[in-house]
Amino acid sequence: MTTDHEHSAAIDEAAAWLRSDSRERISRPIIPHLKQAFGLTAAEAIEAIREANLRRARPT
Repeated sequence: MTTDHEHSAAIDEAAAWLRSDSRERISRPIIPHLKQAFGLTAAEAIEAIREANLRRARPT
């Protein structure tokens, strides 16, 4: 069993991966890919996408 901290780290790692790669190069469908690559649940994969989009939209 994993802790919330481990889940948070996996979500952050997935979000960073999403931000760092070109949207065109990321395989589709993305939810199953995130689940497999980062060990996330569907809800966590959605959270990672949300975080990536929020961080991408923030001014630097």
